[in-house]
Amino acid sequence: MAGDRNTLRRTFTEDPALYDRARPGYPPELFDEIAPGSRVLEIGCGTGQATVPLAERGCQVVAVELGAEMAAFARRKLAGFPQVEVVNAAFEDWPLPPEPFDVVLAATSFHWIDPAVRVAKTADALRPGGTLAVISTHHVSGGTAGFFADVQRCYEKFDPDTPPGLTLKPSTSLPSDAAEVDASGRFGVSRFRRYEWEFSYSTQEYLDVLSTYSNHRALPAEARAGLFGCISSLIDGRYGGRVVKRYLTLLRLSERR
Repeated sequence: MAGDRNTLRRTFTEDPALYDRARPGYPPELFDEIAPGSRVLEIGCGTGQATVPLAERGCQVVAVELGAEMAAFARRKLAGFPQVEVVNAAFEDWPLPPEPFDVVLAATSFHWIDPAVRVAKTADALRPGGTLAVISTHHVSGGTAGFFADVQRCYEKFDPDTPPGLTLKPSTSLPSDAAEVDASGRFGVSRFRRYEWEFSYSTQEYLDVLSTYSNHRALPAEARAGLFGCISSLIDGRYGGRVVKRYLTLLRLSERR
């Protein structure tokens, strides 16, 4: 529901330094799909994890970020790039500038934008032939597979919303979905790029990254402490203090008609 979405998306603003340190970022080659020197509108830049590689490729970026703390952190991080402007605003309310953009980028943020607004407003922000680039990141089967099977018992004990018997899906089972932009009639046929990669975490690093996820942050303090204690004991006791997580990063490129 919209109220739940608005509440959860604001949890990211609570600890920008942790978010910037713990989140693993994106495959660098992904950003080569965005034309160097483009004029880019970035929705939900967070701490600038996608903004920096855009700026390094010569893009001029206007980054709109809902959280004041996140926006301030991103400004400090991007201070060496004069072609980047960070705006503290909700994308839904932010007035589009007169000059259209070559690219609108949403890196793991598009699903947080009001569905009634996001496709139409991104189309309005683009020049004809401009590109909507949406990045989504998915946890898929692989890595330390035994841990991710065992850890479900921790979630079932401490998080009542956990579906019983939940298992990770292989990356090949995740569809390349463009139904929403297709239905709008504002964009042509979407192109997709898929990147599979792995990241190794110590026990504390894994707990840190979990602490940046909205559903974990939204747990009652006692349940979250119990869950994290259970996970910590499992990693240290059975997996030698380190686990590997496998990701699928999906890039969808849709050209404005």
